[in-house]
Amino acid sequence: MHVLVSGAGIAGPTLAWFLAKAGIRSTVLEKASSLPAQGQNIDIQGSAVFVVEKMGVLDQIRQMNTKEQGTQFVDTNGKPYAQFLIGKDNTFSPTSEYEILRGDLATILYKATANNPLVEYRFGTTVRKVISNDEAGVEVELDDGKVEKYDLLVAADGQWSKIRTECFPKECVRVVDTGLYSAWWTLPRIPADNDLWNIYFGPNSKMMSMRPDPHGTTRAFVNCMPTAGTQTKIWQETSRSDRQTQQELIHKEFIDVGWQADRFLQGMTTAPDFYFQVVQQIKLSKWSISRVVCLGDAGYAPTPLTGMGTSLAINGAYVLAGELSKSQNTESVSTALLAYESKYRPFVEASQKIPPFVPGLFHPGTATKRWFLETFVWTVSKLVAAVKVVPWVGSKVNKPTAQDFPLPSYAAFD
Repeated sequence: MHVLVSGAGIAGPTLAWFLAKAGIRSTVLEKASSLPAQGQNIDIQGSAVFVVEKMGVLDQIRQMNTKEQGTQFVDTNGKPYAQFLIGKDNTFSPTSEYEILRGDLATILYKATANNPLVEYRFGTTVRKVISNDEAGVEVELDDGKVEKYDLLVAADGQWSKIRTECFPKECVRVVDTGLYSAWWTLPRIPADNDLWNIYFGPNSKMMSMRPDPHGTTRAFVNCMPTAGTQTKIWQETSRSDRQTQQELIHKEFIDVGWQADRFLQGMTTAPDFYFQVVQQIKLSKWSISRVVCLGDAGYAPTPLTGMGTSLAINGAYVLAGELSKSQNTESVSTALLAYESKYRPFVEASQKIPPFVPGLFHPGTATKRWFLETFVWTVSKLVAAVKVVPWVGSKVNKPTAQDFPLPSYAAFD
């Protein structure tokens, strides 16, 4: 069996590692000419921690941790009014034990597979066209003009997957809009920056935050949840525009927000890694068509609101590779794809569920709602602090890291 994987982010290299473990050959295509930039914060949770431990890269992930010590909420003057610090006795903090930059994790996963004789990487290469896709295999034309045939094509090319768009009918794909818009970029670190995730609730449904990283810089991001129809239309149109137009809108909307808005906006114009995103979910009625299958964000992007994107990609790669490892021949690939979906879809659908008050609750549109939110966060922080100083109560509330998705056992990986 020979598998073609489109995308060398998180899901692609993880899949390649487990396919090689099962003795299956894979070719991983990446449209970028090199490994992705460091990017923004992601984290690994639950069962995905056990998967990366199986890969032998957990210690490397710990070493590349962002060194974030917890989360604090600040007012317009930068004064903290609520803190949630991480520690062995506290699992309430939004900061995860396994915080890492996306590019750093992708690099670790790439290096874990780059020298494996069963894995081939081709950077600066992508699928131009899927020529045929049936039970005999999938034939593709690459952007360098080569035509190649594989037993399976895996779309691991992100939320706006080109492979998915070409191979799946429109009626199979549902895009769920959360009404939220986000942008990320890197700022030069200054002496006043701390090692906490600092979050500021601004006026008019806006949020700003910054986080530490292990590279001596600071990661900034902003959110806006427009409520008026005209404003929403502007943000929607801007999301499809060029970088300059996107930055002009952010500058206009955030110039008077308060806190460190001036610093954010000044750094945005020169940041090498500015990224603008419409926060939307991807839901597919089926994950595979003949010999093309979706993995990670291409199949089930949950949005950063769930905090599950990275973990879903890692777990999904494990299950897909595991089911393929049971295939005795290329004819049984279809059976493996159906098993991958039937075993993993219930957990994905549960992970994609977002409470109806999210993200609106955390993007208050009025001063009154903002006051109530800040008061609520302050109250919760005090209750958490009380739990921390009462060991018995803490032992009843806090739970050790556990598998949220029961990982199937596969002989090839044992």
